Amino acid sequence: MMSNSWDLWNYLKFILCFSDMIPILNMAHGYLGNFSINRENKQIMDWRRLNGDKIEFPLKEAVEKTLIREQKAGHKIKVCIGTDSQVKGKVAEFATVIVFLREKKGGFMFIHSEQKPAKMGLKERMITEVAKSVEVAYSLCDLLDKFNVELEVHADINTDPHFKSNVALKEAMGYILGMGFVFKAKPDAFASSSCADKVV
Repeated sequence: MMSNSWDLWNYLKFILCFSDMIPILNMAHGYLGNFSINRENKQIMDWRRLNGDKIEFPLKEAVEKTLIREQKAGHKIKVCIGTDSQVKGKVAEFATVIVFLREKKGGFMFIHSEQKPAKMGLKERMITEVAKSVEVAYSLCDLLDKFNVELEVHADINTDPHFKSNVALKEAMGYILGMGFVFKAKPDAFASSSCADKVV
């Protein structure tokens, strides 16, 4: 089991060692290195609900309690994780969301927001968004498997080459698929392009 961000980083470089993705992932490494990433979810991150209420439990515990409650209520749940960002002056604001979809019955989400200095280009910012989503997905994947819950990682990147964000499509897709997650891009990446976009 990979126990920290350095292990995850080396794993990513290993599986992508024959691609041209390493330079752009090196840029995202600055983000990954700031966290201890593991499936025990030991990192401390502030999460809230859409109404602003703070989630008092550690993320993994809060997600487990949520899944138990939803399954007891008879709901089939799918989880979609995505991140969006906006540059505001000298900072880039990021919002990561965990969307819990109830089959045919709507859904709800957990939200985490943070800021970083706006010293990165568009491609680096897109890959940093993906890195944040992958971090959360990686910390929760064992728990979701335990409850037989589908997981998707959404990237706020357009598949149409006429859009600027398309510059990061190849890297983002390889990054997410290389970690073994289901990848979705625009127009199907609602967790990042719609949900996270509204709270960033």
